[in-house]
Amino acid sequence: MIFSIKPFDISNRIKYLLVGVTVIFALIGFFLTVSFFAIKLHITNDSGAADVNDRYFQDIKDKYSNSDSKNIFQVTNREALFFHQVLVLNKYYPENSHSILNAYLKGHNLEDGERMVEAVNLHMQNNTSYTSEILEFENQKFIDGFQRNSGSVFGWMNISEWADLKIAVSKDKHLIDSVANLTNVEPRLIVAVLIGEQIRLFNSDREAYKRWIAPLKMLSVESVYSLGVTGIKAATAQTIERNLKDRNSVFYLGSKYENLLDLSTQYIDNERYKRLTDFNNHFYSYLYAALNLKQLKVQWERAGFPIDNRPEILATLYNIGFESSFPKANPVVGGSTMFIHETPYSFGAVAFEYYYSGELFDLFPFKKVKFDWSNGSI
Repeated sequence: MIFSIKPFDISNRIKYLLVGVTVIFALIGFFLTVSFFAIKLHITNDSGAADVNDRYFQDIKDKYSNSDSKNIFQVTNREALFFHQVLVLNKYYPENSHSILNAYLKGHNLEDGERMVEAVNLHMQNNTSYTSEILEFENQKFIDGFQRNSGSVFGWMNISEWADLKIAVSKDKHLIDSVANLTNVEPRLIVAVLIGEQIRLFNSDREAYKRWIAPLKMLSVESVYSLGVTGIKAATAQTIERNLKDRNSVFYLGSKYENLLDLSTQYIDNERYKRLTDFNNHFYSYLYAALNLKQLKVQWERAGFPIDNRPEILATLYNIGFESSFPKANPVVGGSTMFIHETPYSFGAVAFEYYYSGELFDLFPFKKVKFDWSNGSI
């Protein structure tokens, strides 16, 4: 059977197709028009959802917009409160506590530190134990009546001469570091005995201080009874030299150190004196001091009484000399008594206070190991 398509059927199909296409484009146009007006009239805007803690964030904003610190925390010492909060947080979330403290110590921005604490407090609002400990600070009588002191708790660091001495010491950092690398003695420990020796010489009543030391911010070089900037006596210097070579000595450090202080001329007394009293180069003053400390450390260690972490004892022994160094369980801090603006201090105490004061810490930080034997041992 043969089928045929009538002309009428073809025209109808074309007509329906054109109508369908027209309707589709009309719908698209209508949708676009409606969308355009919806956007223009902000009908499609999503109002969003407010964070459940929005009020908390607003409170923080208001708190730090107020420049009156008393109205902010009801205490005058914001920094003390900050450290209190960090300390409390450390009991609950040490990781967060360490991160906040580290950021503050590096940035020194108290408000940023406070905001970091606020971010944590947002998640600690329901921890009654935590919040009560935080409030303990504000409940104490710190609002009024407590005394804040200017300067340092270490009285001798409040004298004007101390500022000059710090500048003078900083000028010799390269020499001190060089000696430390050579002897493996912590630089800050070397500086501790240097401070003990120099602070008594930085006396505004001394003519030398007025004429040279203060104006030039230079260390005082001794040249009579004690020698150099670290106050090494000639007899002590000779003992240090002998100890380096005497393999049977309790002060012996090992073959690596035997030739560190070798003298090159036949006039050894004169050569030793010149190297220790050189006004322009204090290298040997620091080298003798470092080796002195290390020899004392080794003596006590061999006797079973390690004093690596006792700068006050090492300084005391450094000051009183090898002949008075007798290892024992309970050594006494002391040494010669010096008067700083009429206040008495012992050599060992001054060295101890400097060592743990934080002063000059950027230049001479703590080392994990005070006496490093990694590059040579006894």
